Amino acid sequence: MFHSDLLRSGRVFSRARSEHFFKRGRRVFPTGITRVTVDREPSPLYISRGEGAYLFDVDGNRLLDLNNNFTTLIHGHGFLPVADAVADLLHRGTCFSNPTEHEITLAELLVERIPAIEHIRFVNSGTEAVMFAIKAARAFTCRPGIARIEGAYHGAYDWAETGQAVSPAIWNDPQRSPAAPAYRGMPPSVGEEVTVIRFNDVEDLERRIASAAPSLACILIDPMPSRAGLTAPEPSFLAAVGTIARHYGILIVADEVLNLRQSYMGASARYGLQPDLIAAGKIIGGGFPVGAIGGRKEVMRVFASDSGKPLLPQGGTFSANPVSMVAGRVAMEAMTEAAFASLESLGDRIRAGLRGEIERRGADFSVTGAASLFRIHPKGKEPTDYREAYLEPAEGEIMARLSRHFLECDILLPNGAAACLSTAMTKADGDVIISTFADFLATLEANPTEAGR
Repeated sequence: MFHSDLLRSGRVFSRARSEHFFKRGRRVFPTGITRVTVDREPSPLYISRGEGAYLFDVDGNRLLDLNNNFTTLIHGHGFLPVADAVADLLHRGTCFSNPTEHEITLAELLVERIPAIEHIRFVNSGTEAVMFAIKAARAFTCRPGIARIEGAYHGAYDWAETGQAVSPAIWNDPQRSPAAPAYRGMPPSVGEEVTVIRFNDVEDLERRIASAAPSLACILIDPMPSRAGLTAPEPSFLAAVGTIARHYGILIVADEVLNLRQSYMGASARYGLQPDLIAAGKIIGGGFPVGAIGGRKEVMRVFASDSGKPLLPQGGTFSANPVSMVAGRVAMEAMTEAAFASLESLGDRIRAGLRGEIERRGADFSVTGAASLFRIHPKGKEPTDYREAYLEPAEGEIMARLSRHFLECDILLPNGAAACLSTAMTKADGDVIISTFADFLATLEANPTEAGR
């Protein structure tokens, strides 16, 4: 447990001002914060600014950022080309009821790069992108149901999050549906329209889709589900998704809100998935709120209003606002094929280094991920789906201690989520990540009940 002032590496690591702000926050917010995903140990760190690969909190502590606002900031903090472009724009207006050239420019960039996107539509968040992709599939197929991967995170739309909060209490009981509600009070009818499938399990996929096919509009799939373990897709599984979807006339919706950062053309292209629709977000906004639905022209026609009311109306006060469009364009233009390759090379170096330390010590850990993403698991065998990645209470405590240890070494490592890299990071930063993990393993080995405290 942290205290207001912690002696670390020969200096005092203060949390006094963060604790002060947390007390203020508790007066106006439930639990003191506005996002459930914020790590607290026991209070969150409040940030004053970011610079490149680093964060500075309100107490003056400097931290290597492996969160990057949940993988959004592919260039790190304060990326100058984006800052300059946005600063120039602010004086000329930040949002209008009419369209601007900026939305066309970003759309052209994404259509040119991503094979599955022929037409595109902008919204304000990844949640909205997934929601409207599901609605578009329904409007196109005239079917209500969706199939989704067990444990994967797809935002806060009821049908997208059903089946996300599963646990052994559910999957060990054959009488309980894996389409578990995400919150108390969710209408039971939602679960009746959601089919939950295990990732990388072709037999489970075939069986469940066959029984629900007449009502299914789409299969919603993240090519490498982050919250469900950041596990690699089996080629045979993705091939089966494509074959089964075509056989039953079901659309494939790829959620690449997070994993678009896996390559110049995105994650679906990287792994050979051929979706009808893609939901995008995070990196395409350059650090500002954004979401997008893209896909085949035929399917995207559901948004068209040329002949009157569209099959699927979609608006949004801040959709395609100029700030997000300009920031996104500048950020994505800087992500050339060479930039993606360089970032992946750094990711390969770090994952190899982490695995090398695990092998050297014979530790019961494994590492998953690809490109600029990695996740450490307190398991000797690399998980292949959510159930294998699920953390038992003792494993959860180990991961909490790992995050605390990294924080004590001036690195912000997300607890229970994907760690990500930015173009602002260097090989030296990667070496620090590896050596910090090695130090944790040594400490854990020497004192298994106190590591990272």
